[in-house]
Amino acid sequence: MHDKNNLELLTPNSTDFCMDDNECSYIPGKRVRMNYKQIDVVSQTFATAAVQRGWRRFGRNFIYPVCFGCIECKSLRIKVSDYKYSKSQRKTINKNEETHITIQEPSINKERVDLYNKYHRYKAKLDGWKHQDVSKEEYYENFVDGAHDFGKELLYFINGKLVCVDLIDILEDGVNSVYCYYDPDYPKLSLGMYSLLYEIKLAENLGLEWVYLGYWVEGCKAFEYKENFKPMEILEGYPRIFEKPIWKPWIPHAKYSHTPRDSR
Repeated sequence: MHDKNNLELLTPNSTDFCMDDNECSYIPGKRVRMNYKQIDVVSQTFATAAVQRGWRRFGRNFIYPVCFGCIECKSLRIKVSDYKYSKSQRKTINKNEETHITIQEPSINKERVDLYNKYHRYKAKLDGWKHQDVSKEEYYENFVDGAHDFGKELLYFINGKLVCVDLIDILEDGVNSVYCYYDPDYPKLSLGMYSLLYEIKLAENLGLEWVYLGYWVEGCKAFEYKENFKPMEILEGYPRIFEKPIWKPWIPHAKYSHTPRDSR
């Protein structure tokens, strides 16, 4: 049973819609179809429940895939209390001793947008990502708007220069990784790796149990880095907001059966 206050938090007013099929960024030859729940006023309670059940937040939109005939996107999370840093991860932490980090509400300026576009041009050249420079308006809609009181940005500086932006949600039970981008001119610092290691430390300092990593797709190069973080759990199936989410220990390259997600 759910009390009235909790029901109201878990059922905010929203505009629900599906985006038409587009080419999948993760699996060649596949099409993607996304469900959107656009919410103007949302609580940390709803954000927590949604992320626990495999939703992703960008701006005011909570989204998840409802692709016909495909259930390859699976949600992962790191168990903070059991996490053991590897030797290479400790080296990455040590290499960033001079990296200064601040945390604040997400904001927008030319420096952020330029860094975002620089990172994506680099990934387009290195890994074949599709890229078109994002505008200030697009950046605001995706990463600033809808953050409310739980969305934050971690800013990483080297000698006063912004080199990495890590956008997160601080949930009731963990830290949700929203998006991270960094300056590719600092490859020795492994800033992408370091930002996730810092999320784990932040969750530990806040007494939170999980770091939610978003999706993982078997064989997708963009997600290979997630295999370096253990122990992790994988979400079973696609539960509705009032259904209990079942997370199980994740074994890389194991086969997981999932009930196809409908368009609810």
